Amino acid sequence: MKIINTNLNGVLIIKPKVFEDSRGYFVESFNLNKYQEAGLNFNFVQDNVSKSRKGIVRGLHYQIGDKAQGKLCFILYGSVLDVAVDIRFNSPTFGKYHSEELSAENYKQLWIPPGFAHGFSVLSDFAIFAYKCTDYYSKEHERAILYSDPVLNIDWKVESPTVSDKDKLAIPFSKIEKDFIY
Repeated sequence: MKIINTNLNGVLIIKPKVFEDSRGYFVESFNLNKYQEAGLNFNFVQDNVSKSRKGIVRGLHYQIGDKAQGKLCFILYGSVLDVAVDIRFNSPTFGKYHSEELSAENYKQLWIPPGFAHGFSVLSDFAIFAYKCTDYYSKEHERAILYSDPVLNIDWKVESPTVSDKDKLAIPFSKIEKDFIY
């Protein structure tokens, strides 16, 4: 397993070991012992899978308080642009984002700790997106930032994105509360 730091402190690209042969491939998407040996101590309590078609943008989502979530994201089919935005006030990278193409072909994972908003856009005809969470979903603790916020200026790499009504009503980045302090 290879761990690569990004421009956002705490957001990591993880490249698991892949075993390929004429039959296909095998990859451990998560092995607690191996992640702990690498210094990554996660306590996952919920797994989620979503299927979306090309041009869909989901996000930017996060949870606050004692329900803040870390997410280990990876793709089962297709490709996406996965995005993490630093929402930790006083962080040197506050308001900056990291985007990474995750695909079933590159096997990359993106670790997004609490204190970051998360979203993705679908680049392939459709994608099956999987992620492990460090806390349970909580509607009361859920927050969202407008995916098209001009301050963040995220290039989602899709033309004419399709976005849920709920995500269209998300707040601008300038209106987020100080839920995370660096």
